[in-house]
Amino acid sequence: MIDVFGRGIGRMALVAALLSSAAFAQLGAGGPDIAYEVITRTDRVEVGGTLLVAVQITLEHGWHVNAVKPLDPFLIPTQVTLEESPLYSVEAMAYPEHKLFRFAQSPDEPLAVYEGTFPIGLRLAVAPDAAVGKHAIRGTLRYQACDDKSCMPPKNLAIAFDIDVVEAGTTLTPRHDALFASLRWDDTGEGGHEAVTAPETEAPEADWKALADDFSVAGRLDGYAGAKDFLAFIDRAESGRPDTAGLSGKRWWLVVLLVLGGGFMLNLTPCVLPLIPINIAIIGAGARAGSKIRGFVLGGAYGLGISLVYGMLGLVVVLGLAATFGAINSTAWFNGAIAVVFLVLGLAMFDIIHIDFSKYQAKVGMGKNESGSLLVAFVMGCISALLAGACVAPVVIYTILYAQDSYAKGAAVALFLPFLLGVGMALPWPFAGAGLAFLPKPGLWMTRVKQAFGVFIVLFALYYGSLAYGIYTNRHADPDAVRESLADAGEAGWETSLGEGLARAKAEGKPVLVDFWATWCKNCLVMNKTTLKNPAVLDRLEGYVKVKAQAEDLEASEEARYYEVIGLPAYLVLQPKS
Repeated sequence: MIDVFGRGIGRMALVAALLSSAAFAQLGAGGPDIAYEVITRTDRVEVGGTLLVAVQITLEHGWHVNAVKPLDPFLIPTQVTLEESPLYSVEAMAYPEHKLFRFAQSPDEPLAVYEGTFPIGLRLAVAPDAAVGKHAIRGTLRYQACDDKSCMPPKNLAIAFDIDVVEAGTTLTPRHDALFASLRWDDTGEGGHEAVTAPETEAPEADWKALADDFSVAGRLDGYAGAKDFLAFIDRAESGRPDTAGLSGKRWWLVVLLVLGGGFMLNLTPCVLPLIPINIAIIGAGARAGSKIRGFVLGGAYGLGISLVYGMLGLVVVLGLAATFGAINSTAWFNGAIAVVFLVLGLAMFDIIHIDFSKYQAKVGMGKNESGSLLVAFVMGCISALLAGACVAPVVIYTILYAQDSYAKGAAVALFLPFLLGVGMALPWPFAGAGLAFLPKPGLWMTRVKQAFGVFIVLFALYYGSLAYGIYTNRHADPDAVRESLADAGEAGWETSLGEGLARAKAEGKPVLVDFWATWCKNCLVMNKTTLKNPAVLDRLEGYVKVKAQAEDLEASEEARYYEVIGLPAYLVLQPKS
């Protein structure tokens, strides 16, 4: 039984890996753990003297951060900044030598990165009039963590340490000779840098939140979109039609029926229907249950196992990817991987490729179960859900992807879609367990049902393949030109202040297009250069007040939190309420 559980869990992990390209567990956790330790060259520093400081950074295994001078100009450099103070000035900095690696996200060009444990050096010049005693120094580590598949949004880690200032002539004790000898203060390459000071923060915008109450969200678009898809998004927002991709409309009853019906139809495939009598016998239901009520309960326990497995798998993937799905879903490699998976599973539907674990269900040994056990029935339901094979996997994968997309667009009820799929698949089991023979007999028609599923799966493969190709061909925008155009956004007809944009839209009675973007969001920069410069898109947005809302840190951005933006790029259409 333990061996069966091990194989089942392994296959569930395989499906999850296909959905998230083996990254969802780390991404869902919000990025890696990162720690720092501040080490000083001497135990104290004289008034008017110089103190060498090393900020020792330690990254979780499997993650890296960009070097201070990334080779890809779209990436965010790793930098330490200290708060300005009359106590000291930063004379120089020393960054470690980067390593060059090729990752899945950059197979053609290497990236300059830091990983593991590495020091960043600072040379502090203490003021001649500095007060004797201990002083607190505060700063920030700015970094963007990546693994082999994806990059997280940039983050700021607060740094704090104390220095002990003493009178001139005091004996100082040096330490950590090897560490400070390794720092390249005078290197003209990557090691030597001018001091970096923290940028001044602008005063927060005054009345955007009060103005936001005068507008309603008419539509939202998450992730990369070409001109055609962007225009379709504007059409939906203006017409009031529901977003069929994210099911933001009110026809959830139709969605529930479709998902339940799809789950029920899975029972009519060759991977499932022939095994129903076998599994009924294994769990002790049917004629062996002793009564129709007990058989109904045993069949219900079996069906509950199926429902919970798909429901839990959906929760793990949907919630695990929630924070980064917008960025992941708008990458060519993700859509390409899904296209390949669907193509393989679609071919399996036509028996061109043979993928089927359901044949192992009849061989699962659970011991004698003559009188029927609810626990055994439940466990067998869980196992059968994992062994259902190629007939079930495409539908399960698409349902979870669909649920993830809907959840990312604000539909929390989408979390229940994978569970409902399992409920639909489980519907016949209580009745079959009670001995009611209402299911059709196996035959050639089951192959036709499977082939019908195959047609839809191949179409999905073509759809995701076209998305991957479209994204890939639009990734050649010059980053400097894009950032320059973003910096000049106000001159190009875009407001850079959400409050000013809403105030103008309210005064003119116009709708608002809000573009949430960040300098670390490559898709944001590409769309700004391609989709948003498309003549048809520009013409369509002529009657809008356009606002670029910069959200470098989604967690810290009040605007992003207010509009429940969980990934970039994100676009909102706001309509005046009156």
